[in-house]
Amino acid sequence: MTDESKPISRRAFVRDGATAAAALAMAPMIVPRHVLGGPGYRAPSRTLNVAMIGFGGMGLTNMDNILQAGENIVAVCDIDFPYVERSIAGRMRVRPGQSAPSPNAVKIQEAYTKAKKYDDFRTMFDKQKDIDAVVIATPDHLHAIAAYTAMKHGKHVYVQKPLTYTVQEARLLSTTARDTKVVTQMGNQGHSMEGTRRINELIAAGVIGPIREVHVWTDRPQRFWAQGIPRPGTPPFPSNAEPGLPPRWNMRTVDNAVLRAMADDPQTVPPGVHWDLFLGPTTRQIAYHPAYHPFSWRGFVDFGVSAIGDMGAHIIDQPFWALGLEHPTSIIASSTPWGGGEKDPGTYPLAMLASYEFAANGDRPPVRLTWYDGGLLPVLAADIPLPREGGGGVFVGDKGYLTYETYGNNPKVYPESLAPEAEKVPKTFARVTVSHEKNWCDACKGEGTASSPFEYASKLTETMLLGIVALRAGQSRKILYDGAKMQVTNAPEVNRWLTREYRQGWQPWSASETVPVVGG
Repeated sequence: MTDESKPISRRAFVRDGATAAAALAMAPMIVPRHVLGGPGYRAPSRTLNVAMIGFGGMGLTNMDNILQAGENIVAVCDIDFPYVERSIAGRMRVRPGQSAPSPNAVKIQEAYTKAKKYDDFRTMFDKQKDIDAVVIATPDHLHAIAAYTAMKHGKHVYVQKPLTYTVQEARLLSTTARDTKVVTQMGNQGHSMEGTRRINELIAAGVIGPIREVHVWTDRPQRFWAQGIPRPGTPPFPSNAEPGLPPRWNMRTVDNAVLRAMADDPQTVPPGVHWDLFLGPTTRQIAYHPAYHPFSWRGFVDFGVSAIGDMGAHIIDQPFWALGLEHPTSIIASSTPWGGGEKDPGTYPLAMLASYEFAANGDRPPVRLTWYDGGLLPVLAADIPLPREGGGGVFVGDKGYLTYETYGNNPKVYPESLAPEAEKVPKTFARVTVSHEKNWCDACKGEGTASSPFEYASKLTETMLLGIVALRAGQSRKILYDGAKMQVTNAPEVNRWLTREYRQGWQPWSASETVPVVGG
């Protein structure tokens, strides 16, 4: 038997998109599914072996969609398996009107039971060699390290938003994806949805005219997690009460009350929680507290990047793509107070806005994009209804407005006299008819193209994170940004916020590797 006639292995099939596509073309080399297993059977050579890293929350939803796509979960990694199992048990609960758990929940439980378990993804990659692809749904501060490690091991990677914790990491993941030639996807599922693609068509057709201004907003964090509060364990502020008198209820008193309340919570690390692995690259020694894990970590500066990291990828994505934006030339930000003080904050502000300027590009005029969170909304010249619950955005054109909800859903044009013109705009952007996760799985096997690969997602993430960098620079202090050099040019001291330090043993790259450098 010649080399050309040897049957292709499953791992060879999924090694990269080009190999997979070529293998699909050689039909005689794959036994027809009806011969092997009846209707719906899929040969092992066309099934991905997927590992999950962090999946007690959004990762479970990702896992559900991957199982529905017919892929195989071979490994799961988490620092708190008791919480994971409680989450799975919640899905297995029989709801009113049901006689049994949902079939999807049963599939999740069965896959979890069969998969190999790890608490450290570095150990998983060293020990388990049958992994083809990885889904990463950890807190933000671990995204880049897990993704970089996976790509260096030759694994296809799906990373929840935001792609990374810092601007430098976003660039690193983009170049690593290019160099390793693996298939990548960020978990901004709205990029694959109908609304976002329809927005592209309406903007490209000029229905509302040239666009110079966009506003985007979310009502988070106030409905989901706490911000604007001190870090647990912070020494209490001195009392401001005079002897024999009640305290004056200013912010110092409120912060003290919050700290006392958090001090009453149990602070012993629960059984099964690997707290040191949760801290990962964080250089600060932080004691366990339930305020951080399992959910509210996003508001704390050590682990998350606030609401703009949580929802920016679902709401900034639409103008970023439709208008062909890349690096902003300037950013200015303002906010309510940081939690615990601006010099060494524990949490992000309860509400912020960040305004970005993008240079003209071809026929597109300069664009100002403004982000709002914490319940803030833009004030427009026209009285048009704005999506409020959850968030949304509005394009301001010379002829009118285009509004949309989170994920790009339900785009509408104003004034309503523009609606007939909008309805005539043809569909020119390809539709993704499967889940965002299945779109990625198919691309891993050469059966399509990933919707939001790191090449695109890294630039979107960089823009989102520059809002936080500008806020770090100081209230309403405009920073000028040279995207080609990855450098703040008018305030060199601010460049420190484009990168971060890593705890020993957690820096993702070795000294011999090339890493994007500020000003380089």
